[in-house]
Amino acid sequence: MSANPTSGAPEALLVADHVTKRFGTFTAVDDVSMHVEPGEIVGLLGANGAGKTTLIRTLLGLAVPTEGRVLAFGRTPDRTTRRRLGYVPQGLGLWGTLTVAENISFACAAFESAPPALDPALDAVQDRLVADIGLGLQRQLAFALALAHRPALLVLDEPTSGVEPLARARLWETVHAQADAGTGVLVTTHYMQEAQQCDRLVLMSRGRAVAAGTEDEIIGDTTACEVETDDWAATFAALDKAGLPVTLTGTRVRLADTTSDTVRKALESAGLTGEVHEVKATLEEKMTVIDRAPANA
Repeated sequence: MSANPTSGAPEALLVADHVTKRFGTFTAVDDVSMHVEPGEIVGLLGANGAGKTTLIRTLLGLAVPTEGRVLAFGRTPDRTTRRRLGYVPQGLGLWGTLTVAENISFACAAFESAPPALDPALDAVQDRLVADIGLGLQRQLAFALALAHRPALLVLDEPTSGVEPLARARLWETVHAQADAGTGVLVTTHYMQEAQQCDRLVLMSRGRAVAAGTEDEIIGDTTACEVETDDWAATFAALDKAGLPVTLTGTRVRLADTTSDTVRKALESAGLTGEVHEVKATLEEKMTVIDRAPANA
């Protein structure tokens, strides 16, 4: 599905139409178009500093676009549209000097909603200061408060950053449950493996949306080379020294968008041997290829 929201998507909950955001001479977001529809999970992926958080803040109306327009529920974002969305920022948006119960009371008063049902572990610490309950419980609380008023749109900025794998899986269970109930979800992450949790992806690099679609559509025909060798450490070091885009998957040495002849010549120059196989690139490798491309490409 196209990332351009302006044609054929009147039902979109959230629209970015050629949005640019500058801070002085620095362009944080550069001509980005995308949309989120009911019941789908859209992943906004990219390395730290790619412009994801600035775009999110602009989509929510917390920052005014320098160029382009943003529509939330068909109108310019305002206090009315914000009441229909749930937002979990990177900093979680909680008051560390208030108790869990006080944070719940404040959020429910702001959205005129009933207190959410809490996980037993979170319910047991209602009288403790949020700053003292640990990151995992803080994230659970932020999610519970974002969902308490049954939003039509859920916006999550790096929701699993710093979260251990089991808690990360549980957070994604919550995200999928919301989408299954018809809520549109926009989630940013720099974890490429989380892309498989999303229905569609928008990849950002240096402020620009550089690719959009499903994981397979984005990877396309991009390939990688995998080197089968007994001395993976020396192989990695040699290929890295040769300036090639080498990565490690466990102890498997891989090079994105690099021909097998190039890899073999680099190994031969370093006095190393290994079998080189051409394989389909991963999404992370595709992102590496994009990031290595000249900025004006």
